[in-house]
Amino acid sequence: MFSSERHEIRNIFFTAWKKYQDKLPLEPLEAQIIDVILLHPEYQPIFSHPDRYQDKDFAEANPFFHIGLHLSLREQINTNRPVGIRGIYDALCQRFGDVHEVEHKMMECLANILWEAQRSGGMPEEGKYLDCLQEI
Repeated sequence: MFSSERHEIRNIFFTAWKKYQDKLPLEPLEAQIIDVILLHPEYQPIFSHPDRYQDKDFAEANPFFHIGLHLSLREQINTNRPVGIRGIYDALCQRFGDVHEVEHKMMECLANILWEAQRSGGMPEEGKYLDCLQEI
């Protein structure tokens, strides 16, 4: 089942990139994916070669996970869930002056809290997540 889900999710990325390259209209989620991929030229060749990367296991720097973290974080900020994340984000953007850098700093907290939840078999702890974000 995991392999099937991974395949489907990766296909969304590959399809979005192909449609972007072919100058075809994008669905809203595809447009969000493209916005993030364009920030990462180092990953663009991967999305151009689904035959090579559809089943690849990435030991480090998994581009699919990385792009997914960007998308998840942006959704959290847009919905202000957990409550307070938008204010933290706005303050960090003002402090650092670089949205992409801020997203990467925040994504470290998100990845850590997800890893802890997976390791413990529980849900991500919002309080710990917000604490981590406030320590940036």
